[in-house]
Amino acid sequence: MQHRLVVVIGFFFFSAVLSVGAQTRSTGIHKRSILVDTHNDCLSGQVLEGRDISVLLSKGHSDYVRWKKGGLDIQFFSVYTGETPRHKAGFFHDALEEIDSLQHIILRHPDKFDFAASYRQAKQKVHRNKVVAMIGVEGGHMIESDFSKLDTLIARGMSYLTLTWNNSNDWATSAMDESGAGKVVQHKGLTDFGKQVVRRLNDAGVMVDLSHVGEQTFYDAIAVTTKPVILTHSSVWALCPVFRNVKDDQIKAVATNGGVICINFYPAFISKKFVEVKKYWEGPGKDSLLKLSTKPSPDAINTIIQTALQQNMPGVSDVADHIDYIVKLVGDDYVGIGADYDGIGYVPQGLEDVTKYPNLTEELKRRGYSNSSIRKILGGNVLRVLKANRP
Repeated sequence: MQHRLVVVIGFFFFSAVLSVGAQTRSTGIHKRSILVDTHNDCLSGQVLEGRDISVLLSKGHSDYVRWKKGGLDIQFFSVYTGETPRHKAGFFHDALEEIDSLQHIILRHPDKFDFAASYRQAKQKVHRNKVVAMIGVEGGHMIESDFSKLDTLIARGMSYLTLTWNNSNDWATSAMDESGAGKVVQHKGLTDFGKQVVRRLNDAGVMVDLSHVGEQTFYDAIAVTTKPVILTHSSVWALCPVFRNVKDDQIKAVATNGGVICINFYPAFISKKFVEVKKYWEGPGKDSLLKLSTKPSPDAINTIIQTALQQNMPGVSDVADHIDYIVKLVGDDYVGIGADYDGIGYVPQGLEDVTKYPNLTEELKRRGYSNSSIRKILGGNVLRVLKANRP
């Protein structure tokens, strides 16, 4: 009996040692890698709400303290405004307001933040205990079909332009509209003006972002661009068939182009099951609660729905499945991270905020990814595309 007890204790001790060893190895590669996240909405989700992202916050997903705890080196800050502008002056004014808000943060906290507009600047400034800030403009509607406004955003340091948001603009159609989930559009894809936008971005060294765009716009842009593209926050259609995700042929086209697809952490883009549960509770499930003879209070209904969603929330492994899928389809040179923190209403278990990036690295290590592959996925692939556009 004592012999068996010793064997059992020894087994569990050995398993614990292996686990700690694997964790230590994943922590090491995580710290040594340059971690780049290509999409974060904290400018509109936190800063414009009056919160100071230079200190630890109790709300949202992101701030300086949590970024550094999570090992982040380079953050692309999304300059976003929706289908309706925040100000009467229009979309372009909204974009400038957000860029100004980021620049003010950098000027007030030079010990915590630095700015980069090119590959060379970004590489020079990482690993100095600062968050290197770069700008991505999410939605071509913010140039208001005016090349002079596009030039101004380029001059202000824009590193990528997402050709559309969910709304189509005068020169490019969105995935939402092309898929039939949004407005009916008469023309799909890029107009001649839209093709000129892509060429102008190429000439200026600004990455063309094809997240949010419809399939016709996607292929039109791929045909026009002379430089590698980026999808800053999209996931895989085959695993979760929603309009914002990309299909196998699109993934292959990005690989042929030399671009990169950065996986979005939003559960409704990651898990087909979560999408189904969410759809049920937003429709028939909620209706059935409202029809009860003793109708629950709005708070009780919300609690029931949130509990059901949490029980079906995807986790770190599900996010890694999307990375795996792209790697197995086209290789490890074409995938990165674009979490969409502070722009998503739900987060996967184990990736609740920006402190949790190491959990994804640990999962990749557990799956047998080499240190070289992990470095590419965490940031190397994005830096390669950035360099190819604006060295």
